[in-house]
Amino acid sequence: MSHKPQNSNFTSTADRDSAPNGDAIIGFDGKILITGAGGFIGARVVGALLERGFRDLTCLVRPSTNTSRLEAVLADAPSGATVTLIKGNLLSPEDCARAAKDVAVIYHLAAGRGEKSFPDAFMNSVVTTRNLLDAARQETSFRRFVNISSFAVYTNDHKSTLDESCSVEGRPEIRGDAYCFAKVKQDELVTDYGRRFGLPYVIVRPGYVYGPGNLGITGRVGIGTFGIFLHLGGSNTIPFTYVDNCAEAIALAGLKRGIDGEVFNVVDDDLLSSRRFLRLYKKNVRRFRSIYVPHAVSYLLCYMWERYSEWSEGQLPSAFNRPKWRAFWKKTSYSNKKLKERIGWEPRVSMAEGLNRYFSAQ
Repeated sequence: MSHKPQNSNFTSTADRDSAPNGDAIIGFDGKILITGAGGFIGARVVGALLERGFRDLTCLVRPSTNTSRLEAVLADAPSGATVTLIKGNLLSPEDCARAAKDVAVIYHLAAGRGEKSFPDAFMNSVVTTRNLLDAARQETSFRRFVNISSFAVYTNDHKSTLDESCSVEGRPEIRGDAYCFAKVKQDELVTDYGRRFGLPYVIVRPGYVYGPGNLGITGRVGIGTFGIFLHLGGSNTIPFTYVDNCAEAIALAGLKRGIDGEVFNVVDDDLLSSRRFLRLYKKNVRRFRSIYVPHAVSYLLCYMWERYSEWSEGQLPSAFNRPKWRAFWKKTSYSNKKLKERIGWEPRVSMAEGLNRYFSAQ
């Protein structure tokens, strides 16, 4: 199905120029595929590309996807843009080949976020990615694969500042997090295709993406599964990125010349501490009881849970463990220096404005 809007509120770059500046790897007529285009971030990436003047987009969504977010974006698409909506499953090599036909850039945002089991997460993040990579390799027009990863892959076991040079989990399975495991394996697969087949790629790792449409409190602040909210973050900085800022960074990562094979982290400026965010949330959204758990205590509890899980031979799953503590609750600062210097990204939405939109949507 193709969407060719007749009216638009956009001022399209394509109306002014026939090609992007010399830093872009494709022209405005280059064909772009966005997987997961109906999602929280994916629909914003479609909007960012349309706003930049790209006019040949293919959006791949699952047959069961609610496309209301995407439809809202397309309602404001510029005149002359063609957006083709394909409903398919990335587990099908045939669907992947159909979606990737004649594409120049693939933005791969589709992932198995909700899966609890490791096999399901692997199937819906790794096998699907392999099928898409194989389809891309067949296209002579192909220029770049943009793989959307996550901060979840980092061990955070050494440095106080987390940046692109930090180590990734070597044994992600021991964290007990299927999403982390799948994302580590997905990144490894993309890197392997780049090494073995010369497939051009960029890996983008967003922090915690927030905004209207994703209204929960990140687990980096705390957990509420015991009938009361346990505040575990304390004075830790939370790696927030507003959804529109994140989408802009992803869009640029697919277009910028000379960055193949690189990794970029996405976090905003003026990040808040966990404690500050929780206070603002209670003030602006709703009040609830919370208990602060000091870092030494939370680390000890994770250690004891981990050891008991080992002693019980897995009868109590290792849901809380030291690798997870280091990844989520260790005191850490975050850098977006590489993203700014190499891609030229700047957050359009300030932290204050982003939080205002986020709280207003609750």
